[in-house]
Amino acid sequence: MDRSSAEILTIGHSMLTYEQFLALVSRAGVTAIADVRSSPYSRNFPQFNKETLKIKLKEDGIAYSFLGEELGGRPKDRALYRNGIADYEQMAKTPEFADGIKRVVEGSRRFRIALMCSESNPLDCHRCLLVGRALKRRGIGVGHVLQDGSIKLQSDIEADLLRLACDDLDQSDLFAPPEDRLANAYRARARRVAYSTSNSVSTTNSAAE
Repeated sequence: MDRSSAEILTIGHSMLTYEQFLALVSRAGVTAIADVRSSPYSRNFPQFNKETLKIKLKEDGIAYSFLGEELGGRPKDRALYRNGIADYEQMAKTPEFADGIKRVVEGSRRFRIALMCSESNPLDCHRCLLVGRALKRRGIGVGHVLQDGSIKLQSDIEADLLRLACDDLDQSDLFAPPEDRLANAYRARARRVAYSTSNSVSTTNSAAE
C-alpha cells in the first residue's frame, strides 16, 4: 500500500526494541506518536514506559502525546462494560472519546500520526477495532503498520473481519445489509479481544491496554 493513502496510522510496540520500533515509524514517515494505552507502562519492555519513550522519541525528532484517558481500551466507568468486557460501541459514544478523536484529527493536520498500543496484530487491539473504526467512519484513511513494515488499510481489516465472521453467520445474517454484517463482525471480534475484568486471573482478552 502507498503509505500516503492513510492519513492516520497505528502501530503496536509488541516485543520490539526501541530501535526496531523507531525504524518502523520512521519508514512510515511518522512524526508524532499518540499513545492510546490506558496504562502507558510495560514491565517486560520498559523502553515503552511513558516517560522513557517520550524522551527517546524527542531525541529522534518525533513528538509524543498520551491519549490513554480519552482513547484507551480499559474504561474506568463500569457502565462501559458488558458482561465484564469493555463495550467498544458504548465507549465510542462518550464525550471523552469524541474529544480524543477530535485531538487526533486536528493533530493530523500538522503531524504524520501513529496511534500506539501494545498488540502487534491490529485485529487484536482496540486501536483498530475501536479507534480505527471511528476514524474511518468519519471518512479518514487509517493504515496499520505491521511488524514487517507494510501498512494495512482499515478497509482491508474490515474484509478480514467479515471473513472471520463467516463461520458464525446464521442464514438471517446472509441477507442483512452490508453495514449490519460489518457491525456484527466488529462486535464479535471485540468480544474476543477487548479488555475483560477477569484479566487478573486469565490471559484471555489481554489485547487492549
